[in-house]
Amino acid sequence: MKGLILSGGKGTRLRPITHTSAKQLVPVANKPILYYCIESLRDAGIKDIGIVVGDTKDEIKSSVGNGSNFGVDITYIEQEAPLGIAHAVLISRDFIGDDPFVVYLGDNLLIEGINKFVKRFKEKKPNSQILLVKVPNPSQFGVAELDGERIIRLEEKPKFPKTDLALVGVYLFDNNVFHAVENIKPSWRNELEITEAIQYLVDNQFKVEAQVISGWWKDTGKLDDLLEANRVVLSSFSCEIKGKVDKSSRIEGNVMIENNAEIINSVIRGPAIIGERTKIENSFIGPFTSIYNDVLIKDSEIEHSIILENSKIDGIGSRIEDSLIGKNVVVEKSTKLPKAFRFMLGDSSKIEI
Repeated sequence: MKGLILSGGKGTRLRPITHTSAKQLVPVANKPILYYCIESLRDAGIKDIGIVVGDTKDEIKSSVGNGSNFGVDITYIEQEAPLGIAHAVLISRDFIGDDPFVVYLGDNLLIEGINKFVKRFKEKKPNSQILLVKVPNPSQFGVAELDGERIIRLEEKPKFPKTDLALVGVYLFDNNVFHAVENIKPSWRNELEITEAIQYLVDNQFKVEAQVISGWWKDTGKLDDLLEANRVVLSSFSCEIKGKVDKSSRIEGNVMIENNAEIINSVIRGPAIIGERTKIENSFIGPFTSIYNDVLIKDSEIEHSIILENSKIDGIGSRIEDSLIGKNVVVEKSTKLPKAFRFMLGDSSKIEI
């Protein structure tokens, strides 16, 4: 089998972070989301992987390379515009050839991996296999109606969903899906919808099976979901201290401190991760916090947050929580008079005071 990871979306729900960075490279527990997708395919025995890229292709190529660091072979497939999942599948036809394949959305996180789903697909050999999960807000997803394990109907983001079964961003296909995509029309969003392609297979008597998963899954396209993903992954960590922790600091719970990090007169309460060359001084880092590489945090309190590389947080009088702070950001207390809040914010920024 081959793998196909879709990484061409614009990430509008995570702006302003994604104005300058690919949403698939935003880290969860200090590892880019895209890396989890690659590792999940690799661990299921899939080593030949295509990545569909768009405007952020250079950043993704620079980060992932040829795949050798993951033990896989990567092929990049350029999509001229985000024209839908089914369109991304269609333009990958030369890469896929006649092989069955897994489509994995590059901003999705499936904690249990895909090994058992790939194994089942190989054993039962349906034309398509989709994964479903019960959600409280099905109108925000593709929704499925079932008769046992057989798909009856799929609908993309229905106003009045008939079930609470949402499509997980992992799909398994044989090459009949290309014929299906060629026979559907763009939706009102001017996209070729993968739900329509699967519905074509159902309507034309192809074998399409569904499996309802019980494990944790999240589409990390929104801040709340990203922070929840970070919380879940950090909860699986054990304590590992590679950096320096002085005698006046306390490490509580499962905390990972990477090489050359430095903790001075601070409390780190896990689960949490502190990246390489990051310095924490006179501060409190609370649970479910990921602080990436080369960050300085001084005289501040942070919890349930993600801080990206090369940022500085200094002298903040109140606790920062439930936050995503991007690269090269400076958040500091000002000594200037008159006292006032002073901001320089990019497009689509949000601040709560």
